[in-house]
Amino acid sequence: MVKVSREKNCDEKGMFYALDLGGTNFRVLRVHLGGKEGRVVKQEFEEVSIPPYLMTGSSDELFDYIASALAKFVAKESDSLHVSPGRQRELGFTFSFPVKQTLISSGTLVKWTKGFTVEDTVGEDVVAELTKAMERVGLDMRVAALVNDTVGTLAGGRYNNPDVVAAVILGTGTNAAYVERAHAIPKWHGLLPKSEEMVINMEWGNFHSSHFPLTEYDQELDAGSLNPGEQIFEKMISGMYLGEVVRRVLCKMAEEAAIFGDTVPPKLKTPFILRTPHMSAMHHDTSPDLKVVATNLKDIFEISNTSLKLRKLIVELCDVVATRGARLSAAGIAGILKKLGRDTVKDGEKQRSMVALDGGLYEHYTKFRTCMENTLRELLGEEVFRNIAVEHSNDGSGIGAALLAASHSQYIEVEES
Repeated sequence: MVKVSREKNCDEKGMFYALDLGGTNFRVLRVHLGGKEGRVVKQEFEEVSIPPYLMTGSSDELFDYIASALAKFVAKESDSLHVSPGRQRELGFTFSFPVKQTLISSGTLVKWTKGFTVEDTVGEDVVAELTKAMERVGLDMRVAALVNDTVGTLAGGRYNNPDVVAAVILGTGTNAAYVERAHAIPKWHGLLPKSEEMVINMEWGNFHSSHFPLTEYDQELDAGSLNPGEQIFEKMISGMYLGEVVRRVLCKMAEEAAIFGDTVPPKLKTPFILRTPHMSAMHHDTSPDLKVVATNLKDIFEISNTSLKLRKLIVELCDVVATRGARLSAAGIAGILKKLGRDTVKDGEKQRSMVALDGGLYEHYTKFRTCMENTLRELLGEEVFRNIAVEHSNDGSGIGAALLAASHSQYIEVEES
C-alpha cells in the first residue's frame, strides 16, 4: 500500500477522534491539535478489550460493539475538549489488518490476522462497516482517514520531529513504514505529490527469504498456524510468536532429553500457552535462585521442583530466541536506512535520521530492545549510528490517525478560504 504524503506544515487545529483497532484490544482517543505552535495540546483515551466470541462472530456484532464503545467515550466530552459548535465529529481509523486501499477514507479487508476470523467482513469496506455501525448506535461521526498503525506512527512521529524517516511496530505483530522519494517508487504511475515524497507501508511481517535462519520449530509453528506460508518474518520476531517458539523447544527437550522427568508435562503440549510476557519475565529474572522462572513453570505448565541448572537453561533459551528476533528486527531497520541512503556518513553533511518505534514488545521487553539497538549500532557502525535515533513513540499510531483525520478534514477549505 502506498499513501500520498500531504504537506500541511503542522498547522492542523481542532479536536479530532481516533480509533485504533490492532488486536484483541482497541483504543479510542480524543486529541486536541493546536497547530504549529501548540502541536498536541491535550489528549484523552480509553482502552477496550474485545470479547473472544466477537473475534469469530459476525461483522455487524464486532463493529456494533466498537461503535458503542466509541459512542460512550464521545458522551464523556468535557467543556475543555469538544468539537466546535455546528461541526460534525471527525475520526482517524487505525486498522492494523491487510486492506486494499485506493482512497484515504476507504479500504477493503483482504484477510484477518491475529486470531480474528470474522468472515463476512472480508472483501468489505471496513470504513463503510464502521460508518453503518455508528449510524445504528446514533453516533454522528465521519471517518476522515483510514490508516495502518505503522503509517499512523510515522505520521505522529514526523508531526513532532521532521527527522523521522521511518516507523516500526514491534508488538503482537510487526510492520514498518518509511518516507520514500516519489521518483524512486517503480509501482507508482500517477501524478507525483507536491512534496515529492510518499509513504510506503511495507507490510514487512510477510517478508520471506531463503537466507532466514529457520529452524524445525519455526517450520512446525508455521505449518500449524492459521496462515501457513505467510507472515514468516513476523513469526520469527513478533510478540505473538516468541513465547510459542520457546514452548516448542522446551517440548522437544522434554521429549528427547526428559528435562522434566520421564513424561512430558501435559500443559507443555498446549500451543501458545507460554505468552511472550511470561518469556520476558523469565528472561529478566535476576533472583539468585531464579524464582520467577520457577513460578512461571509452576503456574503455566504445572511443573514443580525444577533444579537451578534447568532454570538457567530456560533463561538461556529465552535469550537465544529473543536475541534472534531482536537482531532480525535490527537488520530490517538497517535495510530501510540503506534504501534511503542513510547508512553512510557523507562528507560535510550531518543528516540526522530518527526511527519511531511502538508496540508492547519494544516497550516492555527490555533485553529485546537493548539487543536490537546494539545490533543496529553493530550493522551501521559507530560513526553512522551517532546520527541515528531510535525513539519510543507512545500512542503514536492513535495521534497519527487523529492528525491524518485533521489533514483530510471536510472543513479545511472553510478554514483556508
